[in-house]
Amino acid sequence: MAFEIKLPKPAIAGVDLTDPIFRWVSFAAATLLLVVLASLIGLLFVGGWPALSKFGFDFFLKFKECPVGQGPICIDTPWNPVTDTYSATAPILGTLITSFIALVFALPIAIGIAVFLTQFCPQRIAQPLSTAVELLAGIPSIVYGMWGLFVFAPWFARTIQTPLLIAASQSPDSFLAKLVAGVPNGANLFTASIILAIMILPYMAAVFRELFRSIPAQVREAAFGVGATPFEVVTAVIIPYVRKGMIGVVMLGLGRALGETMAVTFIIGNSHKFPKSLFDSSSTLASTIANEFAEAADIHRSALIALGLVLFLITFSVLAVARWLLSTQRY
Repeated sequence: MAFEIKLPKPAIAGVDLTDPIFRWVSFAAATLLLVVLASLIGLLFVGGWPALSKFGFDFFLKFKECPVGQGPICIDTPWNPVTDTYSATAPILGTLITSFIALVFALPIAIGIAVFLTQFCPQRIAQPLSTAVELLAGIPSIVYGMWGLFVFAPWFARTIQTPLLIAASQSPDSFLAKLVAGVPNGANLFTASIILAIMILPYMAAVFRELFRSIPAQVREAAFGVGATPFEVVTAVIIPYVRKGMIGVVMLGLGRALGETMAVTFIIGNSHKFPKSLFDSSSTLASTIANEFAEAADIHRSALIALGLVLFLITFSVLAVARWLLSTQRY
């Protein structure tokens, strides 16, 4: 009786194609991402070129002669669809100011929340609180915008802005009067910054919490074992241990604040004038695009696309700074 031994059929000429196929699929995915990024940059540059070529450097920062007694040079912020005159100065300033103020408010609170949840909060309530933070991070931005417009802005105007204006009116030339000058309607640069801070706060707190939880328990226990206080453990052990990750979280929060659209559009006032106080109406790059793109045509549309290019460059610069800061850090 004859026996036939059947061997498994090898791949082509004995070569396993799994690894080469996987490598090429991964390469194609990475290449596709670069192609999409290059296409996006090209679209913004080509679409915004008519406005950039027409206005030149004045599109980013335009100067004019100041009235008598105000100095030799002032910054002009013209944005007039009727005369087709555009300058991105006011939206750029509004974007940078609101994002910076939001980060100043959100960063220490987010770190405090993360420290409490990971170091001091009892375990039976830590999980519900963590879930609540994650739920807040998932709320759509337009919900924050509507809450800011219908609830926070009227309360702010009635409770904070109006009393400050009354107090500042006693000394019209004081620093406080210049800082809080504006129409007391609650829709201004400062309230938009507060809404941005509330938006990025749970997101940053959730990521900070995961960073602190990634620290081995032995590290904290060793610090307590040598007599360190909880404050010393947090400031001298935990934060330095995750310093590089914290820089990344800060830059991600800043990037989200820079690109936020609807929540800011609801409450910033949407004025293209140079903001002279915290309570002045202003605009951002994203809010200007959202407000005007549907009705724009020709050079107006090109100017809005150029605003998108400027926003992309600002965000790219933030990421580049983050990468540089990370590269300079050592554990």
